[in-house]
Amino acid sequence: MVTKRYTLTDAGGQHYSSATPGVVGGHRLNKLYGRLDCPSALRAIAAGHYVRQRVFFADEQAAVVAGYRPCAVCMPELYRQWKSRR
Repeated sequence: MVTKRYTLTDAGGQHYSSATPGVVGGHRLNKLYGRLDCPSALRAIAAGHYVRQRVFFADEQAAVVAGYRPCAVCMPELYRQWKSRR
């Protein structure tokens, strides 16, 4: 039986292979992360955008340490907290 592998991004921005899927997705150019079911990301993907810049993280902490910010659409409270610290 072949085990499915997922490409995740670590806190240093490097890609690695994992047997476990990521729990948050991000956009490499915009340096943002959000839920995998984010309506904004899903709309962009459906329109044929975003996919080439999509990255996945094992957890939110890895995304934050890698320099990504929370999505304003699917994580509004975390986004507001992030914005208030800038």
